[in-house]
Amino acid sequence: MRAVTWQGARDVRVETVPDPEIVEPTDAIIKITSTGLCGSDLHLYETLAPFMGAGNILGHEPMGIVEEVGPSVTDLTAGDRVVIPFQIACGSCWMCERGLPTQCETTQVHDHGTGAALFGFSKLYGEVPGGQAEYLRVPQAQFGPIRVPHGPPDDRFVYLSDVLPTAWQAVEYADTPDGGTLAVIGLGPIGDMAVRIAAHRGIRVIGVDLVPERLARARSRGAEVVDLRDVDSVGDAVRELTAGRGADAVIDAVGMEAHGSAVSSAVQKVVGTLPQALSAPLMKSAGVDRMAGLYSAIDAVRRGGTVSIIGVYGGAADPMPMVTMFDKQLQLRMGQANVKRWADDILPLLTDGDPLGVDDFATHRMPLESAPQAYEQFQKKQDGTVKVVFTP
Repeated sequence: MRAVTWQGARDVRVETVPDPEIVEPTDAIIKITSTGLCGSDLHLYETLAPFMGAGNILGHEPMGIVEEVGPSVTDLTAGDRVVIPFQIACGSCWMCERGLPTQCETTQVHDHGTGAALFGFSKLYGEVPGGQAEYLRVPQAQFGPIRVPHGPPDDRFVYLSDVLPTAWQAVEYADTPDGGTLAVIGLGPIGDMAVRIAAHRGIRVIGVDLVPERLARARSRGAEVVDLRDVDSVGDAVRELTAGRGADAVIDAVGMEAHGSAVSSAVQKVVGTLPQALSAPLMKSAGVDRMAGLYSAIDAVRRGGTVSIIGVYGGAADPMPMVTMFDKQLQLRMGQANVKRWADDILPLLTDGDPLGVDDFATHRMPLESAPQAYEQFQKKQDGTVKVVFTP
């Protein structure tokens, strides 16, 4: 089969690799019909290179048709149409039973002290072959796949794999009070969808970014926007829109890709060029994130407010402004999205109209063979690239 493989920092290639096979009785094989390119994939593209291996298959946002199931998978049959959540979880352990499949005790990656295994996401999360491919082996298929109806186009459902539940959890964790204001920093796919979900719930939303196309998309969904190119301080700009108080809640949808620190950016690039024996321990023990997004969120939220962190960070010793956080009496909530926890809440919005605009959410639909081009233009924010969906 053909698959998108990581070959080095900023070097992805579409190659012919062996077809996946049933290995465990709880496996399924899925023929991929659509698969997304996520902002988290850009972390692997460059920043998390120390934890990647040449030939790793990328991608964690797939959907498709069931081809084959193992003998322990009794609720799926060949021909079912399914979306595959980005995390791999058993559904029956202590964590899964409490709505935390991203912490699944069956698939936790103990070698690195991390949570549930993820598709296509480095040694840190199990080095499981990902979904930017023609076929995918799905472990723990007795729980993971989300069955969706045949008929509507893939775009209606593919974002259930990551974008929708991730944005949904970010809004849930923000817990914006009735009549309150939510600021969303970073209007890439997750921030964009968080704006849509919050606006659908009747929440006043302020979107913050510097890319014109992203700002325009948020504005078209009813958000007020702050253009980073026009302000010196995100916090000051948000306070001007909120009677000097700040937003009741702020979502940091940026993570380690934040611009704003040339030093941190340079350190990330240097670390990524070191031999893995040196670079991996350094990444795990040193604070090398660009944290402008998080610092802006802490500044922009009102006293007693909530910061919901859904952007991915990678440094283990990142400096945090603890004096400010304590003085402002902030609440922080964060973590990978628990996809199956939110799926039942989201599905009705996909089967009864399209209030979140998923049908035209993708800015680019491209063949899988165009993956190298897509990664480059997504990272460089070229050609209005906000969301790419590949067709194998």
